[in-house]
Amino acid sequence: MKGQNLEQLKKEYMETPIPAELDFVVKKSLQESRKKMLRKNKFRKIRTAAISVVAAAAVFVVGINSSPVFAKTLADVPFVGSIVKVLTFREYTIDEETFDAKIIVPAIDGLQNKNLENSLNEKYLAENERLYEEFMAEIKDLKEKGGGHLGVDSGYVVKTDNERILSVGRYVVNTAASSSTVFKYDTLDKQDEVLITLPSLFKDERYVEVISENIKEQMRAQHQADENKIYWVKGVEDEGFVDLFEKIDKEQSFYINPDDKLVISFDKYEVAPGYMGVVEFVIPTEVIADILVSAEYIK
Repeated sequence: MKGQNLEQLKKEYMETPIPAELDFVVKKSLQESRKKMLRKNKFRKIRTAAISVVAAAAVFVVGINSSPVFAKTLADVPFVGSIVKVLTFREYTIDEETFDAKIIVPAIDGLQNKNLENSLNEKYLAENERLYEEFMAEIKDLKEKGGGHLGVDSGYVVKTDNERILSVGRYVVNTAASSSTVFKYDTLDKQDEVLITLPSLFKDERYVEVISENIKEQMRAQHQADENKIYWVKGVEDEGFVDLFEKIDKEQSFYINPDDKLVISFDKYEVAPGYMGVVEFVIPTEVIADILVSAEYIK
């Protein structure tokens, strides 16, 4: 870790050249695969195509990443659609007796809109850089005070990846005396190559009230069906010990699921007790149909 600080890692990340031969390797591999697919031996055809694409992907991964201490690179390379959609750029790990961390830095690749691609990847790098620095500062503080237990787990999940939509969630789980979980999402239109925001889906700000009221109804209905499902909402929790949920934020965390439905997400402890974890609500399309800008994304 000494002599290899985060600024240096970031510098290496931004300056590492992507091999110019990448496009050639990929195109050549795919062309060879198509030719072999015309042969009668189906088994050999499929096997050769797979090997060709994997080889091209391997060249890509080696090309984009150097090998600094305390970091490694992995890639998620699907065989359908884009060659690379979301990849794990780097993984930082700390494994001490009472301190442990696993911080994964995702990256999006394959967009023609490089301004969008770069801005997202820079954001992901900055988020995890800041998380790492804060974690190391907390470790130092705890050690000076005699020790303690501390952990952090940061990574990502792909919620939706189809011809039109890519929804990527990034999570951070902090563990000390108790744990907290935070989820953030980015949803992309892969065809038009734009970032979809919650406000951009609607004609005006009425969506805040409409969605909030539907979520309250869902909370009360879930509790009525299962008394162990507790939400901090009027009609379920009325004691006044916590702030009751009133409405979502204009930029509330959300994603579009594979069924083209809007899903609103709340972090652990945001609208419910900790044992409920991260909670999500699928918003029925008929509830918001009149205020959607179009039926392009939500159906």
